[in-house]
Amino acid sequence: MWYVMQVVSGQESRTVLLLERMISEECLEQCFVPMRRLAKKFHGTWNEVTERLFPGYVFLVTERPQLLYEELKHVPALTKILGKCEEYFTPLPGRDVKMLQRIQAQKTVEISQVAVEEGNSIRIISGPLQNMKGKIKKINLHKRIAKVEMDFMGSRRVVYLGIEIMEKSKPQRERVTETDV
Repeated sequence: MWYVMQVVSGQESRTVLLLERMISEECLEQCFVPMRRLAKKFHGTWNEVTERLFPGYVFLVTERPQLLYEELKHVPALTKILGKCEEYFTPLPGRDVKMLQRIQAQKTVEISQVAVEEGNSIRIISGPLQNMKGKIKKINLHKRIAKVEMDFMGSRRVVYLGIEIMEKSKPQRERVTETDV
């Protein structure tokens, strides 16, 4: 089961290292920060960068939430586990886990390849944006990002995922001949 921990933004990697050192392997199977790849332009050149998908959140995977809950009490600098109810905390809903697993490869959301067709319609060639029709709210070709609305911990979140333009159809121009003038 997956759980989400809220931490101070910018301290995600430090928190993962701390958890990996202080929490036993028998109760914490995985601890990670979902990342995304984007293309950003610096000084006129496009560069691929990796950023946090959900800044301020660390994901925990365990089948022993009670033991994890007890061990987390001894870890300094933790903010809170999201979805706390009953005596422990609530796992990330299965549909959210499946969606995250579908778009991530090795805990990183890769850049999707797109084609710009006639009339500026966009076709997803490959990548995590495939099969996300209805969730993609806007594509900004200039910044090479897609605005995607997704469910996360019971509420709607907007995330920005990277795109790469693979094909661009040229607009059809009407020919002007001497007889037309």
